[in-house]
Amino acid sequence: MSIPTSVLEELLHALPLLRTQIYFKSSLTALSHAMEDQVLAGADRALVIACFQRERFYRQEAHRYRRISNKTDQVYVLAAPETEFQNSSQIQEAIAFEPDDGLAKEWHLVVLAPNYSTCLVCREKEGAVVKPSELQSMDQSRRFEGIWTFDRQVSSTVARLLLERVRVYRPELEEKIERAIATYRLSESDKALEAAARFQDVDPGPFVQRLVTYLQAGQHKLVKTYRSIAAQERRERLVNSITTAIRQSLNPADIFQVAVRELGGALDVCRCLIYRCKATDQEAAIAYEFLGRSVKSLTGEVWPLQENPLFQEVVASGERVAVENIRTDSRITGSKRLMTLVQEWEIQSWLMVPVLYQNQLVGMVELHHCGCEYREWDAEELTMVEAIATQVGVATLQAEAYANLGDLNEQLAALDRTRSNLIAITGHELRTPLSTIQVCLESLASDPDMPPELRQVMLSTALDDAERMRTLVQDFLTLSRLESGRVEWNTEALPLHECLSLAISSVRTRTNPEAAALPTLILEVPEDLPLVRADGEWLVEVLSKLIDNACKFTPSGGKVTILAQTRGDRELEVKVADTGRGISRDRLETVFDRFYQEEGALRRSTGGTGLGLAICRQIVTGWGGQIWAKSGGKDCGSQFHFTIPIAPDSASEVTPNPSPRSKSKSSKGDRSSGSSRNRRTPIG
Repeated sequence: MSIPTSVLEELLHALPLLRTQIYFKSSLTALSHAMEDQVLAGADRALVIACFQRERFYRQEAHRYRRISNKTDQVYVLAAPETEFQNSSQIQEAIAFEPDDGLAKEWHLVVLAPNYSTCLVCREKEGAVVKPSELQSMDQSRRFEGIWTFDRQVSSTVARLLLERVRVYRPELEEKIERAIATYRLSESDKALEAAARFQDVDPGPFVQRLVTYLQAGQHKLVKTYRSIAAQERRERLVNSITTAIRQSLNPADIFQVAVRELGGALDVCRCLIYRCKATDQEAAIAYEFLGRSVKSLTGEVWPLQENPLFQEVVASGERVAVENIRTDSRITGSKRLMTLVQEWEIQSWLMVPVLYQNQLVGMVELHHCGCEYREWDAEELTMVEAIATQVGVATLQAEAYANLGDLNEQLAALDRTRSNLIAITGHELRTPLSTIQVCLESLASDPDMPPELRQVMLSTALDDAERMRTLVQDFLTLSRLESGRVEWNTEALPLHECLSLAISSVRTRTNPEAAALPTLILEVPEDLPLVRADGEWLVEVLSKLIDNACKFTPSGGKVTILAQTRGDRELEVKVADTGRGISRDRLETVFDRFYQEEGALRRSTGGTGLGLAICRQIVTGWGGQIWAKSGGKDCGSQFHFTIPIAPDSASEVTPNPSPRSKSKSSKGDRSSGSSRNRRTPIG
């Protein structure tokens, strides 16, 4: 059933002298709660009639009306149903009306007691009706037009009008309604009017006290809300400032400096630290610090980590650790090292928040409160510090990713240069011998009457160029295996003399007898060298390539000297020195690059692929050694050094059973130098 007429209009028609006022929803809420609290605080059995626009508004106050129903049995609640609200007579009388009823636009509350009365009758302002979504959000700026009064005659009139509505909606309550009219004298007789007049001078004090209490509680909630909004705004401003710093710079130093300054200033702490660290670090150097008061600076100090129980707890849990009073914290008082730090740096309250990325510790944010009084870290401060720590962690990884991207770009550029060199070298090293082989074979095929001497020259030339191509391909494959890590190292204890003999033999075997003679090879290797631990095949490869490289760039009248000596009790150093053309100082490291050619790939006077020294470096680093070059410059010769690990328990052993070649050369060296400890043996 629906009644379109307005209760407010009916009241103004019955009492034309009344004048309406404008109320905001927040004001009506305060008045309603004060009226309800007066009923709850009193001992009188009052008549309470409340009309809600929607069921959801009643649900927000249902607990209060259940308490009111325990005080009196004359409670009537009217509302437009939305879910479960319906006509019922359980705790109080519930009256459901249609959503298009006139009551759906009004707000009524009437309280009639033997000694007081209050009445609130309002209708939502025409033209200001809000949307259902805004009703649900309880918009406090909604406006209502109506009357609020202590006048008993007005209250009785409104109660009578509302009870008439109840009578229409729920006729089964006729007897209860008549009892309410009689109990609270709601009839229109002269006697009732006289009774109403006696209550004109009702004391509003209790109601005012309830209203003031409600307003104070509301004001307290409002202050808390403002504080929360201010704290949220401060957090957002701080996070935004650090985010801006991240966008403006990918330098971790700039980001940390902004973060430590903004965070320390926002929280007004004595000291704020941000430093990089990992879970396994023993200590950390302090480089970023904010000082809020006259306390000592930690910049440049080494901060212990593994000896700090607080740090260990952060690592174990991955969460912050807050200490409000270090003097009562057993983790600190139980550590002498930590107590020394606390006393030295005057720390009274301590907060440590981890900087994490993908659950891995990458840094730490520390806040110190110094002085005699300790500090309580509230939830808002802890939330703010954790938010900043998250931003710092993301910024750190972004900066590192950017730096790694730069390194990758440089590597790509180097690979591009390598590709160009490879094309140039293969174009020269493969095309030239192929052309020579083709010419030789075509000549042999087209001239069957070629003299034997010329035929032999053609065959020798083709074989030499085929060997040149085989060496190039072999070097490619060797370097590829080494760089890909597919080499299995068969390490064993070896005498260096035997490896040198094999390497020298290999160099001599590859030398063309018709080419210029090799430079003089001199061996200066002590007899009592300890055994080395290496893969014999690869050690011979390194020695032969270094000796071959020295011979290649040294004229026939020059010298190539091979020396060896121990470096401590763990390593043996081998040096291959020549008197050749030398290397400029700015290229001592570049010579180990792949495809490096001192004279250029297409205009050099000596053969080779430019892979030999690169292969040597891969082999030496593979067994954990080092290789480097020295030179006085152009035409000053060069020296190539590399280290080999000494075999365990062999530092004092003398090289056993030298090869026959070594023996014969040794005795020749003894005769020339008169020394049996450090041989100087010309071997070529």
